[in-house]
Amino acid sequence: MVGDILNAAFELYKRHWKHLMSVALAFYLIAGTITLGLTIAFGRWGALGGAIVLLIGIFWLTGALVEAVADIRDGRVEMPWNETFSRVWPRVWPLLGASILAGLGIAVGLALLIVPGLILLTWWALLAPAVVLEKRDVFDSFRRSRELVRGNAWSVFGVLIITYLLTSVVSGVIRAIFTPLPDYLGQYIADVIGGTVVAPFSALAITLMYFRLAGPETTPESVPEALPPPEPR
Repeated sequence: MVGDILNAAFELYKRHWKHLMSVALAFYLIAGTITLGLTIAFGRWGALGGAIVLLIGIFWLTGALVEAVADIRDGRVEMPWNETFSRVWPRVWPLLGASILAGLGIAVGLALLIVPGLILLTWWALLAPAVVLEKRDVFDSFRRSRELVRGNAWSVFGVLIITYLLTSVVSGVIRAIFTPLPDYLGQYIADVIGGTVVAPFSALAITLMYFRLAGPETTPESVPEALPPPEPR
């Protein structure tokens, strides 16, 4: 399943990169500019305020990209980027709550013995699609993600790790390119470009994995050969 998901993600990225990157770019330009402005104007306190804005915003972006991937499952772009953000806004707070709880749990698991954290990371990999696409509440999204992952944990873990490695390499290269620039400017440009490039691919991998595990009725019609029907559990 790992190869199927990643191949499908690459294929949809190539086919719809302009739309997916426009969603990410709209967010990073606005959020990055706000963060940069607050940092320059108020120093350390401004940076803290910018971090809070970015924290809330990044979950909005995650939901928007999940919605955008779901939108292109039939091979067509039907929602412009602004409508995508508007549609997801009511789900931002449940998404924020679920992600913060998951982050705390995973962090504790990693701090203890590493392995428990990786297990929780795998079990809760599909929180965002559960909240955004199925309109689950905070706690029900944990149950739903675990339910979907059950029986496919190693495949889900493989997709997560390979996606993380790929996006980390790309982000690292982009940051290195802008290292010679002044600190604030270089970080701003690197964050905008890096986030715009890698965030859509991460969302593609997670959302396609959700459709793959949720059942044939939700499998994207645009990638039927890459995503065969789920195996019996």
